Amino acid sequence: MANLKEIRNRIASVKTTRQVTSAMKMVSAAKLKKAQDSILQIRPYADKLYEILTSLSASLENAEDSVYTQQREPEKVLLVVINSNRGLCGAFNSNISKRAIELALTKYPQQLKTGKLQFLPIGKQAEKFLKSNKFPTIKAHNEVFDSLNFESTALISSELLTNFTNKKYDRVELVYNKFKNAAVQIVTAEQFLPVEIQEKKKTATGNFNFIYEPSQEYIVQELIPRSLRIQFYKALLDSNAAEHGARMTAMHKATDNATDLIRDLTLTFNKARQAAITNEILEVTNGAEALNG
Repeated sequence: MANLKEIRNRIASVKTTRQVTSAMKMVSAAKLKKAQDSILQIRPYADKLYEILTSLSASLENAEDSVYTQQREPEKVLLVVINSNRGLCGAFNSNISKRAIELALTKYPQQLKTGKLQFLPIGKQAEKFLKSNKFPTIKAHNEVFDSLNFESTALISSELLTNFTNKKYDRVELVYNKFKNAAVQIVTAEQFLPVEIQEKKKTATGNFNFIYEPSQEYIVQELIPRSLRIQFYKALLDSNAAEHGARMTAMHKATDNATDLIRDLTLTFNKARQAAITNEILEVTNGAEALNG
């Protein structure tokens, strides 16, 4: 009977776990809807702004003279690692951490060896991983996910722009999860600074003459920092939506696994109880036969 009690306790424990994972799944689903709407709304604007920027820049003679497009030897590099503040979202955090370390070891091994490669963690999970593995990190910005909006992210991106123009860093790269759907997140590593200007080519607008006010050069110089702030905000929105999608999927799988485990434990419990009843019947029968004999 002790075995039956143990199985019964396990069933009760798994049922409690299933209630928790099911509740977390519903919470993540609600948060995902809001986060998904946010990233889907900003993507067309961010992509079009970037398209305009590259189109205008490609037609300028001295587009490379901008402080944000200066291509320097990457002696000092900053990797911005965007993760989440919480776990229980499958491989969401570990995939980003692995990609960031892979990028450091394969693309910037010399900078890492000489201490000229630094990490900026955004998210408690990224900060925890980097510090536990003794990678050089600067002040984390974990609070940004408490109230994710353009104003809070613009402060971080403006700081990155300032550090780049002051030549504190020669290159800044972002590592984050790009949201595709609730079940799929794309691990992405992209160069944030300096801005890569495409080679001049004939575009759809190449045959038209536009009048720029005040000037084409001025518009480009104004668009670059604005576009960079928008791109940084979009990366954080992508990561936020991807996190909720990953957590919802993870909790859905955990709930299904708990249901399967409960079914297996219930079957085991019924078999054990049937065996116990059979043993009791045999004992009674043997006792009666002994008395009759």
